[in-house]
Amino acid sequence: MSQSSNKSTVTRRAKILEELDLKGQVTVRDLSSRFEISEVTIRNDLAHLEKQSMLIRARGGAIKVKFFRMEIDPSISDKQKEFLKEKQRIAKAALKLIENGDTIVLDSGTTTTEIAKNLDQFNNLTIITNALNIASILSEYQDFNIYMPGGILRKKSLSLVGAIASENFKKFYCDKLFLGVDGFDTKHGLSTPNTEEAHLNSIMTGMAKKVIVVADSRKFDRRRFGFITTLSHIHVVITDTGIKADDKARLENHGIEVIVV
Repeated sequence: MSQSSNKSTVTRRAKILEELDLKGQVTVRDLSSRFEISEVTIRNDLAHLEKQSMLIRARGGAIKVKFFRMEIDPSISDKQKEFLKEKQRIAKAALKLIENGDTIVLDSGTTTTEIAKNLDQFNNLTIITNALNIASILSEYQDFNIYMPGGILRKKSLSLVGAIASENFKKFYCDKLFLGVDGFDTKHGLSTPNTEEAHLNSIMTGMAKKVIVVADSRKFDRRRFGFITTLSHIHVVITDTGIKADDKARLENHGIEVIVV
């Protein structure tokens, strides 16, 4: 498959999920007509998304998965292909919350990676990260102090987790944590597919003066296997315009600042 073809496939599948979020269900016939491709191709799309536990196939189409699901933990390279423009906008908004001299944590994730790529305007930052790819980006900046906790490498996320990482993170304190998540249920809290990652993220929320969640709207109304924390530990949420009004209101009622970009 060519690069352009692969890109169009990823884009189409993302739009199918958007349609599913809006309507709750989709049909093969309607999707075939909308994208002007064969019903066979649409069925292949739905089969692929079902394998990722992102929908449930039904006769003639698919229905939305609303609640908790055990799922395949996608690789960071797969995640980077999805909702990139939204993640870039979220990252730019996050930069406005950083000040020279801050000590910040960037957890592993594609949105936090976008933040790391755009820190050239700052001086004298101390940054703690458990992500190898983010540490590699940060190494290009001359005036930053970079700390990594050590631990066991999770190849899918390029992150360091486990007992060593957990114990070392407990030795730090930071001004701001920028946390990306895979699941954000505004009634229950934050979650991620991997339990070790979830445990480490939970420790991060306890060491930060301000917890800033950076998550595109696709992450809402989802519960993943590994629970991170409740809304009570969150101070700011940065997301895109796809966030539902009731989710935004629920967050604000908990005293959380919601920045929509």
